Amino acid sequence: MSEPLLPLIAEPEQLQAVLGHDKLVVLHISKPERYAEYHIPGALFLEGMRYVKIEKPVFGLLPDAEDFGRLLESLGISPDTHVVTCDDEGGGWASRFLWTLDAAGHTHYSLLNGGLVTWVNEGFPVSQETATAAQQGNYSVTWNQEPVADTDYILSRLGADDLGLLDSRSPQEFSGEKKFAARGGHIPGAALLNWTDTMDQTRNLRLKPEAELRAMLEQRGLTPDKEIICYCQSHHRSSHAYIMLKSLGYSRVKGYPGSWSQWGNRTDTPVEDS
Repeated sequence: MSEPLLPLIAEPEQLQAVLGHDKLVVLHISKPERYAEYHIPGALFLEGMRYVKIEKPVFGLLPDAEDFGRLLESLGISPDTHVVTCDDEGGGWASRFLWTLDAAGHTHYSLLNGGLVTWVNEGFPVSQETATAAQQGNYSVTWNQEPVADTDYILSRLGADDLGLLDSRSPQEFSGEKKFAARGGHIPGAALLNWTDTMDQTRNLRLKPEAELRAMLEQRGLTPDKEIICYCQSHHRSSHAYIMLKSLGYSRVKGYPGSWSQWGNRTDTPVEDS
């Protein structure tokens, strides 16, 4: 396998330098009208709901492997492709695609730091021309469970000294004041780190500086020696946390695809609401 074209967290000038590379696919994940308004030259349009599965009341599940493989192929993605994702909301949809790629065993991918907010606000070139995949990809997807935590796995690990649970939701969801499932609250032992608090509002929604992020995590007991499981309501916001932790060198990180929509709608899972 060749070396990746870009680091995991890519700055806009780094991406601009490799635009047009035959092993690069840039994905613009937003509503169609935003893509029509502006996008990175050559970026392919993708809607977020194309790569999540819903089994109500549970949202945010992994798609079927065959469906995801066909999607990758339609986007011109093969195992040696370097994929860069960006969105217009700070990285939730973009990170969710990268986490799904990780679960498919893909190794070369990057998050555009700050996404379209950074790209547009800092004057990088944009296009209104609809882009299509330069070639058909070739991908047979088999899910790798290493990046994935399901409910039973979390139940089996609750209370372990080397486990950290990162809840990316709002304080109101964490406390149970706002409830988007049959039950409100959080997984016992979880630490709240609202995903918006990890974004630098003064630098176009980039991730905050590394030292600041590490301090925020360590204050919550989410240290690199632990296995960290990230969750939110549907593993959208917490995919952003997953990529953030990977960028900081955390070696044992998992995402919980069903997240609170699954945990809070089951009757056999413990809940804390304080």
